[in-house]
Order: sequence, then C-alpha cells, then structure tokens
Amino acid sequence: MFFQRLFAHSLIGGLFFSLVLNIASAAPLTDYLGKGNNYLPGVPEPAAVLGFEVGDRQIRHDQLLNYFQRLGQSSSRVKLTPIGQTNQFRQQLLVTISSEENLANLDALLEKRSVRVLMADKKAGKNQSTGEPLVVWLGYSVHGDEISGANAAMLAAYHYAASRDKEVTDMLAETIIVMEPSLNPDGMDRFVNWVTTFRGTAENSDSNHIEHHQGWPSGRTNHFWFDLNRDWLLLSQKETRNRLKYFHYYQPNVLGDYHEMGANSSYFFQPGIPTRTHPLTPKENTRLTQTLAGFHAKALDQEQRLYFSEENYDDFYYGKGSTYPDINGSIGILFEQASSRGMQQDTINGLLTFDFGIKNQLLTSLSTVEGAWKNKDKLIAYRTNFYRQGLKLAAKEKFSGYLLHEAKDKQRLVAFLHKLQQHQIEVYPLVEDYSHNGKQYRKEDTYYIPLEQPQYRVIQALFNQETNFRDNTFYDVSGWTMALAMNIEFRKVERTWGLELAKNTWQPSEVKPEAIQQNAYAYAFEWHHFLAPKMLNQLLAQGVKAKVATKAFTAAVNNKNRAFKPGTVVISAGQQQKANWRELVAEASQNNKIEVISFSTGFTPKGIDFGSNSLRPLSQVKVLLVGGVGVSQYEAGEIRYYLDEILDIPVSVVEKQRLGKIDLAGYSHLIFVDGNYSSLPEASVNKLTAWVKGGGTLFAQKRAAKWLAAKELLQADFVSKKQLDQLFDTESLTYGDKEALAGRKRIAGAIFNTRLDTSHPLAYGYDRPELPVFRNSTLIMDRPNQPFVSVASYTEEPLLSGYTDRNLINRIANNTALVAHNLGKGRVIATTDNFVFRGYWYGSAKLLANSLFFAKAFNTPVSK
Repeated sequence: MFFQRLFAHSLIGGLFFSLVLNIASAAPLTDYLGKGNNYLPGVPEPAAVLGFEVGDRQIRHDQLLNYFQRLGQSSSRVKLTPIGQTNQFRQQLLVTISSEENLANLDALLEKRSVRVLMADKKAGKNQSTGEPLVVWLGYSVHGDEISGANAAMLAAYHYAASRDKEVTDMLAETIIVMEPSLNPDGMDRFVNWVTTFRGTAENSDSNHIEHHQGWPSGRTNHFWFDLNRDWLLLSQKETRNRLKYFHYYQPNVLGDYHEMGANSSYFFQPGIPTRTHPLTPKENTRLTQTLAGFHAKALDQEQRLYFSEENYDDFYYGKGSTYPDINGSIGILFEQASSRGMQQDTINGLLTFDFGIKNQLLTSLSTVEGAWKNKDKLIAYRTNFYRQGLKLAAKEKFSGYLLHEAKDKQRLVAFLHKLQQHQIEVYPLVEDYSHNGKQYRKEDTYYIPLEQPQYRVIQALFNQETNFRDNTFYDVSGWTMALAMNIEFRKVERTWGLELAKNTWQPSEVKPEAIQQNAYAYAFEWHHFLAPKMLNQLLAQGVKAKVATKAFTAAVNNKNRAFKPGTVVISAGQQQKANWRELVAEASQNNKIEVISFSTGFTPKGIDFGSNSLRPLSQVKVLLVGGVGVSQYEAGEIRYYLDEILDIPVSVVEKQRLGKIDLAGYSHLIFVDGNYSSLPEASVNKLTAWVKGGGTLFAQKRAAKWLAAKELLQADFVSKKQLDQLFDTESLTYGDKEALAGRKRIAGAIFNTRLDTSHPLAYGYDRPELPVFRNSTLIMDRPNQPFVSVASYTEEPLLSGYTDRNLINRIANNTALVAHNLGKGRVIATTDNFVFRGYWYGSAKLLANSLFFAKAFNTPVSK
C-alpha cells in the first residue's frame, strides 16, 4: 500500500508540475516563425526533439546537439560537421544548410570561389566566376551566458531545412548557410546549470534574484575562463583553432555574430560608430553593412521592437567574431540582444523574457540571410575586389615585407609561425644567410613574409604598430602587435635584392634533440627555450635534483668550449638518488624537444665549476591562485592556462573568502591577479604576512599589487588617482567633451617597452634587454629609491603599439614595471602589467615562470 500511495502522489505531483510548466511555457513555433509558413512534415520541429518549446527553459549543449543531429538525419538540406572538442570534451559542431545539389558538390563549389582561384584568375586576366554561391556564416553565443542566440539557431535551422516556400528554396539554391549553434559549449553549460539551479516554479523577474547573478567564474568564458570573442586573431584557445580552419574553408561573404548585452538595453546591430572602424577595413564594407542593416530594421519594425545601430560598439579590434571577417573579405556583423540572464527580468523597457530575446535573434538571423541573398552580386564582387585591391595596396607600400628572426628560442618562433600559417599567411624560409642594415641573419633563424599576397590586410593587422588614431575611444584593446607579444624580432625589408627564399612556404617539421650521453658527469639545458620551465617542473616532480647557475661559465662540449649564461639548469650525477634518473632526463629532453648537454667533468675552463655555491638548488613548486568573486576571472584564467595547459604545472584555485581557512604551509607560491581584495579580513592578511616571512613567495599584478603595498607587504609607491587627474587640463572643457576625456584617461590595452635587468634571476632566459609588455590599466608604480629592487623599467619613450595619451606616457616613462624584494625569508614580486595576457603573450610569460623557480635565487632586502 505504501508504494501504491507513493506512486499515486508522484504521478499527481508530476502531472501538476507538468501543468505548471505548460502554463509558464514559451511561445509555440508559430509565434516564432509565423502561421503562414509551409513546412515539410518529415523534418522535426525543435519541440518534438526537446520535449518542450524553445524558450521554455535554458537548453543544455547536449540537447542542442541532439536536435541538430536529428535535423541532419531528417533533411537532405543539412550537413553536420564535427569540428573538434572543447577542453571539457563537448563536441563543436558546424551545420551547413543549402540545396541538396549544393551540398553534394560542396568541396568543388568552395574551391571554385577560393582565394587561391581568385588570385589565379587575376593572373590569367579572367573576371570573377559566374554562378558562384553566396556563403553566410551565423555564429551564436560565443559568450556562454548569452544563450538566446543558441536557441534561435535551432529555429533558424528548422526554417531553412523544412520550408517549402519558393523564396527559401530559391535562396538555398544560391546560398550556403553555415551555422555554429554554440561557439562556447563549456561556458554555455556552466550558465545553464546556474540558471536551472536557481530557477523557481514561480517565475521571478526580480533583477536582484540570484538566477540573474552568476557565481565565479561566469558562463561567459570557456574552460580556461577566456573570452573566446577576443581570440579569433590570437588563437590561444582550442575552440578557436578548431573553428578557424573551417572559416577559411568556407570563406564566407557575410558573418553574423550573435551576442547579448545589459538587460536595460534593447537590440543592437552594426555598422556601429563609423569613426571606430579600423582603417584597414575598406569603406565599402561599412556601406554594405549599412545596406544589410536596412533588412534588420525592417524585420524588427514589423514586430515593433526597439533597436539601435550607430552607437556604443566599435569595429576596431580584429580579434572578435564580427571584425576578423572584415580583414578576410567578409562582412562581419555584430548583434546584441538585451539579456534576461535567466527566464525573465524587469527592465526600464518593461518585462524582458527569454523567448522575446530568442525571437529577436531569430528575426535578424533570417534578415541577415535574406539581405545577403538580395545583395548577392554586390557581396561577391566586394570579396573579389577586396583581395585584388589588397595586392594593389601592397605594391604601393614603401617596403616589400617583414623579416622575422629569433636566434635561440625555436619553440617560441615556431609557435609564432604556426599562428601565421593558421591565418593563411605565406611565410618563406631563407636558403642563404642575409645581411640587412649591417646585421647578419642566419638562414636557420630567419623567415620572410612578403606583403604582396592575399592576406595582405591580415599581415598588416598583426604587425601594425599604430599609435595615433582618429577616435581615441576603444571598446577593446588598441594595440595587439603579435610579434611584439611573442617577442620575435621583426624588420621591414624595403627590397628583396639579395634575399634568397625557398620555393615553398614554411611547414612545421619534427625536431629531435640528440640523445644524452650515458654515464656523463652532469647534464644541463638552457633557459631560453620557451618550454624549459615545463621540462624543469617535470624533472623536479619526478625526483630529479637540479640547480640553476647564477653566474656564467664555459665548459667543454664535444671537445669545444661553449659558453653558458646564468639561468642554465644543471643536473649533476653526484646529487641524484633515483635509480632511473638518466632515463627521466632523456625522456624529458625528447618530449619537450629541448637539447640536453652532456659534460664529462665538473671542472670548467672559465667561470663557476659544478660544485660551486653559485649553483642554487631548485625545488618543485606548489602554486595557489587566489580567485573568487571580485577577482578578475580573465586574469586568473590566463595564469591558470599558462601554468596548467602550457607548462603542465598544477594550480590550486582558492576563492579569496576561503583563504583564511587554508593552511598555507604546503604552498610555495601564492598568486594574486587584478581584483578587489579589500574584503579580506585582517586575520587573513596577518596569516599571509607570516607565510611570506616564513619563506613563501607572493606574486601580484595590478590592483592586487597596490593592495599589497597598502598592507605593507610590498615596498612600492603608487601614483594616486588625484595625481593622474592633475595631468589633464579640464578648465576649458564642455560637457560634450566628457566622453573624449574619459577615453584619454584610460589605457584600453596598449604595448609598452621595458628595459630588463638581464643580470637579475627573474630575467633569466632573456638575451635582449628590451622587452615589450602589455598594459591595460593606469596603475603606475614609481621607481623605487632602493637599489636592485626594479627588475624591469619602462623606457624613455615606452609606447610601442596602441593608444595612450601623451600625459600618461610621460608619467609612465622610466618608472618601474616589475619589482621584487625580500620579506623576511620570503619574496614579494609585483607588476602593474599582465605578462600572460590572453594566452598569446609568450614574450613576457617567462617572467612569471622565473618568479616560480628562481625567486630564491635573488636576495634583495629592503628597508621601510
């Protein structure tokens, strides 16, 4: 009887709950797509697969994937292409929708309209091909918590896969639609789990409700807490790399990029603010974007929905989904929907519901395809002219190309070359040594990029060092020069006379270090290799004993003397306790592709011997990264990505509110990124101070560094906001100048030059004293009045790329960028910059690695 009563109650409860959900459910399909449409009966509507109407709840990525798999099985107009997996093993999917005939000949159609064929036709004097299909790419929800786009993708796909309307079938005969339903599956599910956890049975539109305020990290970011909408140019994240090869395969004419914004907004579509378009983007691009905007406006007008267009957003930074297409012959268009950040929310425009946002995204998805199709000839002609005009512009430049050079760190150089290759940039090896402006370039270390190639504009976007701009207000970074970020020497070459190049472009090749000599007295590897910290950590974790040379030495190698700089890691046989340690060293060398040098004696002809106290012992590190609400999830993610993904160093993330409860004794390093730490109780600060004085190493950047100075853990003085404000004369300004002044007072993201003290252990691995760093704050540390504390200082004219007001440049010049000193038995290391910004700043990343392994290799006591 008990189980019968339990079953009855469960059944009644389930029916009641189902009834409640049905009452609260979103609009049916006809409310999204209209009642007059005629659809094929064999193609499933989303609700038939999901079990609920679109907008009824936040869908998970597996549900989204399941619908598209069913759609692909049922419609001959749909082709599914798995393009890779995320870090959390969710499948990335491309959905291609077109006529059955186009899909059957997809490779041939795309090859016929490829850039390669366009350029070949130009050389042969042929005009553009007739009958070329239009390609429209629609990408949804790159920010995982902006999920209305992913839901709209199902509706748009169903419409094109199932519609019998003649206009749709005619459109598909001439158009290839490519959809990426979710650009950020990991972030999407993080957001859905949050909203689902806090959604009640009774809908709650209170903007203060926890449903609308995510925890840390938010669903906006991917697994490593990166903003994937900033990664198209940088290619640090696997989701982007998986996608990019297909972008270049399809080479779309138009790309729609679907986002969400604050709840109190309405709906935005580009062209945006005209003065904030990058000058490399042709003016015709803006005109065509404006033409397509008319179709979006018409679609939203018919539904009497609010929108705006030429405000707020810019089209400047080429690393975003709506701007990367603009230097690849496409028209990129940003769409932003006011976000309910849940199911519904009260706003200044009234009640904003999830399904309302979905329909807006659907309307502009359809208007994008319709507008592109009705302007097909213009868009195809634009793309053809884009590449042909690029060659003409390249021919008019005062230089012929760029010379790339990196003599020692092949790993960093190859990483840079690989990024260029993914952007379809042609790079050529040298076959002979080359002399340029009195400097010799070895062919093994040098490559050449000619400007006259289809990707001319991409090359200029990656190498440009512009510092003066028509409009000084930036939505994102203003300087992103990749060669500076990766610390690769590059030079403009005026003419190619004497430059002997290989016939074929660079291709990656397998490099295997020579095997180590068995029974050697000692081994060593040099620190200039990008992955040297990874190799060291692996060896230390396996119990291999190692030391770092703090002074230079010369040793005999293969009967020749070879010089070794400070920072060289030495592994002596006499120290080892593990029986298989030589096997571990050999394996680490091969796996990391780093040369290990063998020595037959510890006696050196010059400099320190291997038994010297100037060889300092190294210890395995254990890192705690402080996170949590109030801490920058982006900067924490960047640190985590560099240490965990690139260097294979485990990182323990602890929310700052739990820091006081953690036993810090087991950690060698604590890392504080930019954030607000004022809520940390004094007891936690005292505990932190005692830990450092007891021997721990504390690394802090930006506002965390300023907080440490206020707590007297860091001996540094920061320029106050009042002092910064006094740099700007505001006496004659009007209210209309307010926005421009705010832009002048901000450093949105620029590249600055520093001068390293290369004798300092934190600068081991660097040969050149000048090092570019990334800066996106106005925090300034005054140069310390104590010696040996400043590891890196800004140069006299530090701005290398991007916008910064002259008043700020002058105030930053000659001040310190990186400080390090003792605190008791421990060390405190701090910077106002971000050494691993967005995962592509390989050049300055080693400063962070050195802070882990070589913190105890320096000794700099300071007095208060």
